[in-house]
Amino acid sequence: MIHRIFLALALPLKVKQELLGYQEKWPVLPARWTTLNNLHLTLIFLGNVSNKELQEVQKIAKEVAVNHKTFSFSLSQIVYGPTEKQPKMIWAEGTVSKELLSLQEDLARTLGYHNEHPFSLHITLARLKEWEFRSIEPEERPEINEEISLTIPVSAVQVMKSTLKRTGVEYTVVESIPLSP
Repeated sequence: MIHRIFLALALPLKVKQELLGYQEKWPVLPARWTTLNNLHLTLIFLGNVSNKELQEVQKIAKEVAVNHKTFSFSLSQIVYGPTEKQPKMIWAEGTVSKELLSLQEDLARTLGYHNEHPFSLHITLARLKEWEFRSIEPEERPEINEEISLTIPVSAVQVMKSTLKRTGVEYTVVESIPLSP
């Protein structure tokens, strides 16, 4: 069996609720908002893996997690992404802490994962309906540049499965792997 797998960090319920509350600020924006259960910070998207490969990913994630202590990271703003000129999403972003970068790089190196783009700390809040969004004159588009201050504690790495459904993507936790206390 093939699974779409990624490694992620979970967000506390209170943070998820606060982030989703911003959709009320831009009700006319043509966007599909992320559901509460799907909010997370992706560390590495591995894509399609077999059952055997999934077991290896879980084993490696455990070996890496034990070498990293719990930490926290901060979100500082909500903006259009990946660029303001050609936005595809609305996301919350922040500065990558040394602990977060160390964990992400250690996982990537140990899994043999190479990404063409450097890791960026962003949590997707909504995906823009591109054709509708582009039909809005640029000066008519709502400005999205919201300062926020949220600190997220990290105590585990999650191996997640992504399932494509008619209603959108559904994410489920395959395993939550604790970091060292």
